[in-house]
Amino acid sequence: MSITKRIIILFSVTILFFLSTAQAQDLKQIGKYKDWKTMILVEPTGTVCFAQSSPVLQAPKSNKRDARLFVTFRPSEKITDEISASSGYEFNKNNSVTATSGKNKIKFDIIQQGFAWIADNKIEKKMVKVMKKGSRIMITGYNQKGSQTIDHYSLLGFTKAYNAAKTACS
Repeated sequence: MSITKRIIILFSVTILFFLSTAQAQDLKQIGKYKDWKTMILVEPTGTVCFAQSSPVLQAPKSNKRDARLFVTFRPSEKITDEISASSGYEFNKNNSVTATSGKNKIKFDIIQQGFAWIADNKIEKKMVKVMKKGSRIMITGYNQKGSQTIDHYSLLGFTKAYNAAKTACS
């Protein structure tokens, strides 16, 4: 490899490193509450605050995925209690994504780009109440092949993380 190519590659890697570091500085963790974190993201369109958690258990166990559950506040867009789930894969649009906690079962209405959302803010507020009272919530989804996955989220620390996110964006 020529010296010119090495310099170009080194320069490109350095630029990418600095760009990723600059972007990472816009995302800040402002609290950790047992199994939940509160984060703030500063975007050109405004501040976004959210509580997030990772699953404490995933099924099937052999399929490790980067799944997350979020409750987000976007004051510049007048959005509160936006609940979304990411499973670490593209959901199969032929099957529904659901959240279950105790006797409560809530269906996610919108599925795109590896995320699922609830379209109705009244249902999102109901789910927040369920999450505040519960100890665990399970998100069930299906991958492109139609195989079911279940992500179990602890709700320990949810109320404090939720309140911190809500306060940070009020």
